[in-house]
Amino acid sequence: MIETEELIEVKTLESEERQTIVHCTCGDIYAYRVWPSTYLIEHGTGKRAKLITAFNISFAPQWTENDGRGFTLIFEGLSKGCAVFDLKEIIPQDGGFEVLRIQRNKSDVYQVSL
Repeated sequence: MIETEELIEVKTLESEERQTIVHCTCGDIYAYRVWPSTYLIEHGTGKRAKLITAFNISFAPQWTENDGRGFTLIFEGLSKGCAVFDLKEIIPQDGGFEVLRIQRNKSDVYQVSL
């Protein structure tokens, strides 16, 4: 019984620690920001992985000037069965980030161009 409880605890920790990392490059030179309502949306299930944090970009309403380095977004882990997903910034105005049909890889680290 104790072995089963330990196994469940380990599996829970593994799923909590999974993250999906998206490195973004931007061609245009102007200011950017990311809204907390940015998700990775799995094809098939529609499950959303929430944005945890971001590097080299501000959260709305603040702005960050694009310096050519791009920025990195850290999301919750995707479901094990996910093979394709979309990156969508769901905001109440035009111009949200959107990258469709990203193919899942084993590392869960991605490079996208916006």
